[in-house]
Amino acid sequence: MFPGGGMDSRKMQQMMKQMGIDMQELDAEEVVIRTADEELVFTDADVQRMDAQGQQTYTIVGEPESRSLGDAGDDGGAEEASDDGEADAPDDGEADASDDGGIPEADVELVAEQAGVSKTEAREALEAVDGEPAAAISSLQ
Repeated sequence: MFPGGGMDSRKMQQMMKQMGIDMQELDAEEVVIRTADEELVFTDADVQRMDAQGQQTYTIVGEPESRSLGDAGDDGGAEEASDDGEADAPDDGEADASDDGGIPEADVELVAEQAGVSKTEAREALEAVDGEPAAAISSLQ
């Protein structure tokens, strides 16, 4: 849909603003994702927050260090992160990635709703544009 294989970031930001999507780069020092079996610890990660239709979606780009839960309790620092309330994401599923390529279900729902297509079509469009919701929406319209 886009000649030359892509679009410049300024045009992408304008389209996102028109759709009511706000992106903000966060200056995160560390991101910890705790599962039942392990912790994934991202240091020096790029973190972005996308606000769209009253929902916030976080994108983390970087290489995590995997720690078993037994290792996390030894240093004591991991427990402190959960006490301030900011390290724990709300358990509403929007930060969960799907099994299909790691694309968050919230992004799939957003693209499907905005473009008026099925979730399957939305997921395929997101996969084609490396998970970028605004580009997927544009490609479907």
